[in-house]
Amino acid sequence: MRAVFGVLSVLIVVLIVGLLVKKQLSPAPVKVAPADAGVTLPVPAAAPQQQVQQVRQQIESTLQQARPMPEDK
Repeated sequence: MRAVFGVLSVLIVVLIVGLLVKKQLSPAPVKVAPADAGVTLPVPAAAPQQQVQQVRQQIESTLQQARPMPEDK
């Protein structure tokens, strides 16, 4: 009797784990929102080449600044 309950409980646990694994491995449904005709995408302010140049200049200017030295006590 004890063995029957043990086997049944193991089968139930395996069934539950199998269902959870199947649910996790299935692809999630993707909801696609309909495109609104009145909405336009923002236009970038500068060309990508200009943005790269601006970032490069900012990095160089930041590297040229002196770091404050900590005071020794």
